[in-house]
Amino acid sequence: EDRTAEPVHHQPTATRVAMAQPGRGRDPELFAELWRACAGPLVEVPQRGERVFYFLQGHLEQLQEPTDSALLAEQIKMFQVPYKILCKVVNVELKAEAETDEVYAQITLQPESDQDNLPLICDPILPETPRPVVHTFCKILTPSDTSTHGGFSVLRRHANECLPPLDMAMPTPTQEIISKDLHGSEWRFKHIYRGQPRRHLLTTGWSTFVTSKKLMAGDAFVYLRSETGEQRVGVRRLVQKQSTMPASVISSQSMHLGVLASASHALKTNSIFVVYYRPRLSQSQYIVSVNKYLQASKTGFTVGMRFRMNFEAEDVPVKK
Repeated sequence: EDRTAEPVHHQPTATRVAMAQPGRGRDPELFAELWRACAGPLVEVPQRGERVFYFLQGHLEQLQEPTDSALLAEQIKMFQVPYKILCKVVNVELKAEAETDEVYAQITLQPESDQDNLPLICDPILPETPRPVVHTFCKILTPSDTSTHGGFSVLRRHANECLPPLDMAMPTPTQEIISKDLHGSEWRFKHIYRGQPRRHLLTTGWSTFVTSKKLMAGDAFVYLRSETGEQRVGVRRLVQKQSTMPASVISSQSMHLGVLASASHALKTNSIFVVYYRPRLSQSQYIVSVNKYLQASKTGFTVGMRFRMNFEAEDVPVKK
């Protein structure tokens, strides 16, 4: 049975970002929508101008799965930096690795000069920037979807609600889907409605996409179409393994020290520093808006309390 995410038709609150990279098509807002879809429904990126808390330990854990939490705490203490740093977001750039399609955000932060008197009330809400209305679906790939001898099976509701409409008067309704990925590369698929019972398939061009992106069963295919008809495609990996560099080049210890030194220098000199947030690698969100942090800190949990939590890629996305 196909495990899918429901189609989405939205125009919610925007993350204001800087798009400084060429070659992604003429619509940076559509790129941002595709980036969010590939990052996952639970991923949040701060807005430019927003105040956030930057949690160093969470960033260090992104670099490598912690084997000694006491060592991490000792490293933070050695650099004399607080475990959470109040910062203002100077800039946000959404990007993707060329080889792996791994999405990440390059976030520029500037520590606030006063780290002792932290805010106790929420900051004013920043103005909203409209996001484009898009028709999108995300489907977790089955073994047959990733077979180079077959095609990609599109659920009927996804085809009806998201894909461009087919001419059903044709004996075998067919059309060409022309779309771009996060890097601006163009992909062409043949969309056909056939079989007994009839079903929607992406055929010609699909096997090339699977091979080029190195897709496996369990990965997700993301499709997006704007109201103007522009189409985008992307992937969301089932599991992102830590891409480590050879020990001869750089060690995890060196990366930890580099992150700590960067934050420490920015604090002491009141200067900016850059954080690379990789949502598909991180197990925790370590850049949290001040407002979200304050609201969460007011929630009191007691033994036996029941609560709801979202889980990505689950058949039932909300669990108690």
